[in-house]
Amino acid sequence: MLRTALSSAMAIALGYGAASWLTHDFQVWTDEGARRLEVALKPIASPDIAIHGPTTAATTLPALLAGEGGVTIVDFVYTRCVTACLALGSVFQQIQQALLADAAAGQRDRVRLLSISFDLARDDDAALASYAARLHADPGVWRFVRPMDAAGLSALLRRWGVVVLDAPFGEFEHNAALLVIDRHGRMVRVFDLSEQQLALDYARHLARSVP
Repeated sequence: MLRTALSSAMAIALGYGAASWLTHDFQVWTDEGARRLEVALKPIASPDIAIHGPTTAATTLPALLAGEGGVTIVDFVYTRCVTACLALGSVFQQIQQALLADAAAGQRDRVRLLSISFDLARDDDAALASYAARLHADPGVWRFVRPMDAAGLSALLRRWGVVVLDAPFGEFEHNAALLVIDRHGRMVRVFDLSEQQLALDYARHLARSVP
């Protein structure tokens, strides 16, 4: 009886210890939650990959992110998407409206938006330009780009923990989040779509803290 009780207690202790380690002392319970905590604790630099877009000449992603000395909110999309990307587009439209209102009120927070396509086979500059037009994206606030090659895309997705899986009929399954990138090109926070105001407020705060 005593031996059984001791064995049970040891199993519980080992299980608790393993769960605590795997969940960062129970602060997270999912891979996505773990990624967000780790990013907050240790920002992740953007890989040095080549990108381009309809309003962006060929350059590197770090150069684009650092070019204006501001903060960038990034999402990952593809133009044929009719699920998560629609929600992302709506969220970015609302954030763009808030940023344009800030500018009209004389507040220049140096916050901008960047949508990165991962559909290299179909999302050329014409497709991205058409998509931006449908969303009424202001190129002074919101730009669309894509990596110039598959190796660069793979490096970017891997570095920033973005999951993109092939789906039937040439579609993709992917996680949807708002990534806040600082003026050094580092991913410093990851927010859910439902946390768009938190993402915007954090980006504004970060931009205003830069002299």
